[in-house]
Amino acid sequence: MSNPGKSFLVDTFGRPIDYVRIAVTSRCNLRCSYCMSEVHEDHSQGDSVLSKQELLAIIEVLVSLGITKIRFTGGEPLLRNDIVELVLEAKHAGIRTVTLTTNGLLLDRFFPALVDAGLDAINFSIDTLDRELYHTITRRDEYGRVRDNLDRLLESSAIPVKLNVVLMRDINCDDIPRFVALTRDYAVTVRFMELQPFDDNQIWRTGKFMGADKIQELLKNSYPDIQTIRGHATQYFSYTLPGHKGSVAIIPAYTRNFCGECNKIRLTSDGKIISCLYEKEGLMLLPLLRSNAGREAIAGLFRKAVMKKPVDGKHAARDSVRTSMSEIGG
Repeated sequence: MSNPGKSFLVDTFGRPIDYVRIAVTSRCNLRCSYCMSEVHEDHSQGDSVLSKQELLAIIEVLVSLGITKIRFTGGEPLLRNDIVELVLEAKHAGIRTVTLTTNGLLLDRFFPALVDAGLDAINFSIDTLDRELYHTITRRDEYGRVRDNLDRLLESSAIPVKLNVVLMRDINCDDIPRFVALTRDYAVTVRFMELQPFDDNQIWRTGKFMGADKIQELLKNSYPDIQTIRGHATQYFSYTLPGHKGSVAIIPAYTRNFCGECNKIRLTSDGKIISCLYEKEGLMLLPLLRSNAGREAIAGLFRKAVMKKPVDGKHAARDSVRTSMSEIGG
């Protein structure tokens, strides 16, 4: 096995790539208004979805290329019954850090087994702590189960937890104090995120977008004693409050350009390598896998994808619109 501590993937702008986000399904059991419509096409049914064996073959190649971190995403990754095996095998293959992004609805089924398999962290996506508003945003009456799962997760302290909260103007801003209150007793990072232009209905164009500057203003006005702490990567603005165990962060996912620090590529559930969040085309890996191509051919396609990374993806994409984040993973 190649040294997993060294990145062998470097793009044309000198950025080392050591992190892959893998969407293991595009299916989701919620229909969040800013992500997908009620009738969103399901792309991960039938023969187009990557099998467990195919994913594990890819992960072995990624290890040989120096990839050290994988995040399993979706859609909702817990809709795959083999998600625990994927985590376990990724760790056994040599991936140093394996994480998961989930809406938490099915977490009670999988959490103990995921911890035993070696999962390193969870990003829990929840945009409100109000039952009625949760139903409005997600179009599903599942708040009770999701909240129970969140509480169990926080109380377990088994692995680090981040809460992903997409803030939308005039929708869930009043929830900020509820989320901040969680950081008092739990070592959780609450991440308030800007809305991104990846949804069926493009609601980000309808005045619901709330920029990081406004989120920051609300936080500082509500909590005068809030303290700035050193952030990292996308957690550009990070804070804590005196006596609180956890922290708060703001992710300016749209207004700030993180391209210069980008160290990741993505793999879609139907086997397409995406070099950049804003890239539409990508490189199809699935035909290569199913033609029994060797490891070097697979590695070659990843190298080719990395060399396609633009210096500035957001501006290179211009007005390109993706219908849902579930197509490429969070």
